[in-house]
Amino acid sequence: MRVCRIKKMRRNLMSFLKFLIMSLFVVLLTVFVFKLVRPLTLHSEKDSNGDYKTIQLPLKNSIPKRIDWHDYEKIRIEKDRIGIGEHGKPAHLSSSEKDLEDSLYKVNGFNGALSDKISLRRSLPDIRNVGCQKKNYSSELPTVSVVVPFHNEHWSTLLRTAYSVIDRSPPQLLKEIILVDDFSSKEFLKDKLDDFVRANLSKVQVVHLPARQGLILARLAGAKIATGEVLLFLDSHTEANVNWLPPLLDPIAEDYRTCVCPFIDVIAHDTFEYRAQDEGARGAFDWEFYYKRLPLLPEDKKHPTEPFKSPVMAGGLFAISAKWFWELGGYDEGLDIWGGEQYELSFKIWQCGGTMFDAPCSRVGHIYRKFAPFPNPGRGDFVGKNYKRVAEVWMDEYKEYLYNRKPHYRNIDPGDLTEQKSIRINLNCKPFKWFIKEVAFDLPKKYPPVEPKDFAFGEIRSVAAPELCIDTRMYGGNKRFGVDICVSDNSGNAKTIQHEQQFQLSWARDIRPKGRTMCWDVADPNDKAPVSLFSCHGYGGNQLWRYKPDEMWLVHGGNPRCLDLDPAKKIIFVSKCDSKSETQKWKIEDVNLKQLENWDDPSKLLDLID
Repeated sequence: MRVCRIKKMRRNLMSFLKFLIMSLFVVLLTVFVFKLVRPLTLHSEKDSNGDYKTIQLPLKNSIPKRIDWHDYEKIRIEKDRIGIGEHGKPAHLSSSEKDLEDSLYKVNGFNGALSDKISLRRSLPDIRNVGCQKKNYSSELPTVSVVVPFHNEHWSTLLRTAYSVIDRSPPQLLKEIILVDDFSSKEFLKDKLDDFVRANLSKVQVVHLPARQGLILARLAGAKIATGEVLLFLDSHTEANVNWLPPLLDPIAEDYRTCVCPFIDVIAHDTFEYRAQDEGARGAFDWEFYYKRLPLLPEDKKHPTEPFKSPVMAGGLFAISAKWFWELGGYDEGLDIWGGEQYELSFKIWQCGGTMFDAPCSRVGHIYRKFAPFPNPGRGDFVGKNYKRVAEVWMDEYKEYLYNRKPHYRNIDPGDLTEQKSIRINLNCKPFKWFIKEVAFDLPKKYPPVEPKDFAFGEIRSVAAPELCIDTRMYGGNKRFGVDICVSDNSGNAKTIQHEQQFQLSWARDIRPKGRTMCWDVADPNDKAPVSLFSCHGYGGNQLWRYKPDEMWLVHGGNPRCLDLDPAKKIIFVSKCDSKSETQKWKIEDVNLKQLENWDDPSKLLDLID
C-alpha cells in the first residue's frame, strides 16, 4: 500500500515537472518571438505642435530581409523609348532655332531651348558598376521627403527633376516632393506651375517663399514641413537614375546618424548628354574653402559597389534622417544665400558622432551651368561671412589657415554664434583636430595648410620669339589662351591693357595664373592639343607639368609632350618633344632649382601640421 502511494507521488511529481518544463519553453518561445517582432520607435511625422509622431519599424537587432528593389517593368519600358535626348544621348537644335537657343542660354546658363524638346520623362543610360544591378537592400527602408529648392529655374528642367524622382523611386518609399520656390520672378513658376502640379503630380507640392531667402534657407523651409523619415535634398536641374533611392537609404536604415550622397553625373549644358563625371572620389577642401577631392582608399577600390566614407559632401545632393538633421540643428540659419553650408553640415556630422558616405550605386545627373545667370544679391561678402561662421564654430585653431589665405575674413562680422556653439557643446562634439587626424587624414598632404614654395614663378617667355609671353587674359567662352607682347617690353600700354602674364609652377606640379585656382589643362591626347584653363584639382593627370631647365622645356603629363608655340598665330599647344625645336623652349622668370630637385618626391616639400 505504501509502495503504491510512493509510486503515485512520483508519477504526479514527474507530471508536474513536465508541465513546468513545457510552460517555461512556451514562455521562452513567446519572449523570443516578441523580441523579433517588437517595434522600435523612430521619429517621423510631425504633429500639430511641430513635434514628431512616432512610427513603428523593426528593431535594429532583428535582421530585415534584403530584397531586389529594381522595377524591371519600368526598366523594360524605358529601354524601348525613342526620341530626342532619349537614353541620355547628346542632342542638337537646328540652325533656324539659333536665336531661341541664345536667348534661353542667357537666362539659364544652359540650353533651355533644347531641354524643352526633350521629354520630361526621358530615359537614361544605366552607367552603374555592373555589380550594382545585383545588389539587394533592406526591405525595411524609411520613407523619404525630397526637397528641391529653386530660383527662376527653367520649366522643363525643373519638371524633369520631379518626374525622374517619381518614375525611378519605389512609390512606397517616396512620401513627397517639396518644390521650394525662392521668390522666383518668372511668371510660369507661379500659378501655371501650381496648376500643373495639382493636375499631374499628386506627390508634389510647391511652396512659394514671400521674399528671396537664398539656397540655404530655402532648403530649410522645405525641410521644416517635410513628413518623411529621411530628408533628401536635390538641385532643381537634376535627373535621378535607375534604382537610385535604396542605396541612399540602406545605410541610414542601419544607423540614423548617417548622411549618404549619390554619385553626381554630368548632364552637358549644351547637348544634355548624360555621362559619368568619374567613378568616385572623397570630398575635401583647400584652405581657401574651395571644394576639392581626395582619391579613393585602397579598401574602397576593392569594393566598387559599396558606400565609402567621405570627409565632405559636394553640396546639395544628399540624404539624411530627419531626426539626425534636426538633432544637429539643421543648417545654421545665420548662413546667407549660399556658400559654406556643405562644410558646416559635413563638419558637424563627423565631429558630433555621425558618418557620411558616398553611394556608388546611386547616380544622379546634374546640369553644370556654363555660367551663373543670376545677379549678385547685393548683400556684401556673404560667402566670406558664411565661411567665417563655419570656421569660428567648428575649426578651432585650424581657422587660422583660412584667415592666412583670406586675411580680410578676420574683419568680417560673422553675427551671433551663440546658438551654433551651444549645439556643439550640447552634442559633445569632437575637436577639428580629430576630424583632420581621423577623417580627412590625407587632406594636409594633398592640400597642405602651409604650402611649400613654388618650383618656379613669374612670366613665361618664348625663346624663339623673346617679345612674346604666355598670357591668359583672353581666355573665356570659346577663346583659348596663347601668347601676347610681354608686358615688361610694352610698359607704355601696361596701364591700359589688362594682361595675365604672371604664373606659378606650384608645389602641386601644376601651372596656374598667380593668385588663382585655375590651372593649365590638356585633355586632348592628340598632337598639337590646345591648352585650356580648368579648376585646379591637384591630381596631376591633365594638369601635370614639369620644367626642365637644361632643355628649357615645359613638359606636360605622364605621356610627355612639350609646350609649343606658333608665333604667327600666337597660339600655344603641346606636341612631341623635339630637342631641335626653338619654339618648344621657354624661359621662366624665377626658377627654384633646389625645389626642382625634389620633383619626384613631393612629400619632401610639405610642411605638415603636427
